[in-house]
Amino acid sequence: MCGIAGGMGIMSKSELKSMAQSLKHRGPDHIAYQSFNSIHFSHTRLSIIDLSDDSNQPLWDATKRACIVFNGEIYNYKELRNELLELGAIFKSQGDAEVLLNMYLYFDIEMFNKIIGIFSFSIWDSLKGEMILARDHFGVKPLYYVENAEGVYFASEIKALLRVESIKKEINYDALFRTIVFLYSPGEETILKNIKKIHPGSYLKVKNNKIIKSDIFWKWPEYKPNKNSPDQHAENVLNALKNSVKCQLESDVRIGSFLSGGLDSSLIVALAKDAQKTSIPCYTIKVNTIKGNDGFEDDLPYAVEAAKHSNVDLNIVDVNTSIIQKLPEMIYHLDELQADPAPLNLMEICNVAKSNGIKVLFSGAGGDDIFSGYRRHYAIQMEKYWAWMPKFLRQPLKFLASNLSKDKPFKRRISKAFSYANLDSNERLLSYFYWIDPKIVRGLFVKDKIKHISENPMQFMLDDINSLNFNDPLEKMLHIEKSYFLVDHNLNYTDKIGMSKGVEIRVPFLDRSLAKIASQIPSKYKQNNKIGKWILKKAAEKKLPNSIIYRPKSGFGAPLREWLNGELMPMVDEYLSYERLSFRGIFDYESVKTLIAKDRKGEEDYAYPIFALLCFEIWCQKFID
Repeated sequence: MCGIAGGMGIMSKSELKSMAQSLKHRGPDHIAYQSFNSIHFSHTRLSIIDLSDDSNQPLWDATKRACIVFNGEIYNYKELRNELLELGAIFKSQGDAEVLLNMYLYFDIEMFNKIIGIFSFSIWDSLKGEMILARDHFGVKPLYYVENAEGVYFASEIKALLRVESIKKEINYDALFRTIVFLYSPGEETILKNIKKIHPGSYLKVKNNKIIKSDIFWKWPEYKPNKNSPDQHAENVLNALKNSVKCQLESDVRIGSFLSGGLDSSLIVALAKDAQKTSIPCYTIKVNTIKGNDGFEDDLPYAVEAAKHSNVDLNIVDVNTSIIQKLPEMIYHLDELQADPAPLNLMEICNVAKSNGIKVLFSGAGGDDIFSGYRRHYAIQMEKYWAWMPKFLRQPLKFLASNLSKDKPFKRRISKAFSYANLDSNERLLSYFYWIDPKIVRGLFVKDKIKHISENPMQFMLDDINSLNFNDPLEKMLHIEKSYFLVDHNLNYTDKIGMSKGVEIRVPFLDRSLAKIASQIPSKYKQNNKIGKWILKKAAEKKLPNSIIYRPKSGFGAPLREWLNGELMPMVDEYLSYERLSFRGIFDYESVKTLIAKDRKGEEDYAYPIFALLCFEIWCQKFID
């Protein structure tokens, strides 16, 4: 696990060094940078596999033809290494970076079919005069790039790209609009106009300082359910997850795990304990401030029970309101603007894990997105009882929902379920991901900025839904989860926050074999009436007690609504004041003030969009000012 940055084009030595320094939190074990003609590579290393200096990067192959900077882990590198040795490859190290480099030399882009792992990398091929940039199949590891008149530049994080003088800090108002609506920026665009993300499962080729090719090497398998029995599906799921966990245990350092007490993390821990036969240090949080208005179930008793069941050590990390003071630090490390307080919890856990000598943590991320597990998945299933009605009959449902009190979690969920009842099916499906009506968001901008916002900034997501070759509403929603929410929200903050403390986070649910099996499971076995992840729960019955498997659903979040009416209130009033908003010149003060007033009175639930506006101002101070 590392930080990578560089490019092909015009760049000074001081700029390259500065890029590397901005990523040193990602790789505290070694830092290096190198330029050769117009090629510039920098690398900060977190040593996980082959801890010797032989695997330091930038790394050239034995023939000096190609050089690599690589962030990630290749879990099957030992098998690939043996295959390459039979083909005549020469190795100077015992690490996976040199294996990956030789996979490119021997197989070119066909290597992606053979590699099992998480990665972002750049390889300079002096023979072809080309540079390749690639990101792993699921998008676990981030990779950003810029193409401008000076060249093509890349980095693990946006902050590194901002050290290049030719890269301008211009706001992308469509991306900012989407971030207020979704709390993150879905798709390839970022909040900065010139900086983009390489899509998961994709690569770019660069030559003569320009991108000459962009292609996709992997997509999520299309939904094609088969007629296997539930028991057979459950057995297939469990076997694939066992194999994934075993594969991802590959490491030369100790591995720990998150353990929330939810199904996903509890199952990962149980399987990891079975695979390595020794105790795994696990980490969970204790949140002391929840009063019930944010709808969170207390996870701690379940985490304790799961740890006892699997006979593993559980480290309980106390989280109190003082964590709010770390909000600017969180925003700096995320650097791609997100408005979710959950990364604060993650930051605390990773900090404690690193102090305990743990460099790698397992995460249960992806289970909800593949097998269904969010409340919106049940809501979309329930549409069958009313979505058949003509639009003029659905309009009153929207009216009733908009007038429902938002003071309790249950009322908020009912209101959200029907707030967009008047929309057509695919637009309505996308609306389940909204935290605020897009029409209201447009009204938050000052008039001269509205002209920079597209008529529908979410159109590419609707086009994506419309292009699907199946009609199952739940599977359409899961497609959106996997394509946007998982990669641009969950995986983004998981990587950035983990690496801010020098901790690599692995995600066993994100495995190609498991993804293929999930695509063949009928949706009725995923969301079975009120029971989400039903098939995964059936699979888990062989490993966990029912009290863990069928416990109430909870999110890995924080009591934001409580904070906004308490400890965060002075910060909101200061950072979203008339003076600050006028100086920034993007959002209209009166519209923002009205939003805050309605939320504080309990007339509407705008807590998360308000938090998004607060985070944006802090982000601007960190990265623009």
